[in-house]
Amino acid sequence: MQKENCFYLGKIVKKYSFKGELLIKLDTDEPELFTEMESVFVEQRKNLIPFFIEESSLHKSELLRLRFEDVNTEAEADALIGAHLYLPLEFLPKLSGNKFYYHEIIGFTAEDKSFGKIGNITGVNDTTSQALFEIDRDGKQILIPIIDNFIIKVDRESKTIFLDVPQGLIEMYL
Repeated sequence: MQKENCFYLGKIVKKYSFKGELLIKLDTDEPELFTEMESVFVEQRKNLIPFFIEESSLHKSELLRLRFEDVNTEAEADALIGAHLYLPLEFLPKLSGNKFYYHEIIGFTAEDKSFGKIGNITGVNDTTSQALFEIDRDGKQILIPIIDNFIIKVDRESKTIFLDVPQGLIEMYL
């Protein structure tokens, strides 16, 4: 499995017991959606390796406690601490309305209520405190904050996001 076909699920943060159980910090608002998984991909030396899950449960509501097949000792569990977990993109719950995953809007057209067509969304910068649409307009990059109040409609059929951004924000880049 290639990493670009997967989404980041979380990170193994520590051991839970001396029998190989681990605690996972999930990168989700709904950890209960991931308690029935059969397997996950664990990143080791830049490769994704499938690990099968024997049992899992929520631990203190935000951590996932799990036990992998063939991980039965403290030493085997220690070797996995700090590893990142991934799942194939098709395991993501479907979103509707104006909710979207960052990866799914790449290639969408961004259109503003008063400005008109802005350009194509080439990425999302989520390394800053406020996530930003990265929009290409004839070779110039326009950054628009991803704020619910700015998003009028996400049209998946026409692959267009309709926005209503403050006057002058787009023009500032041109």
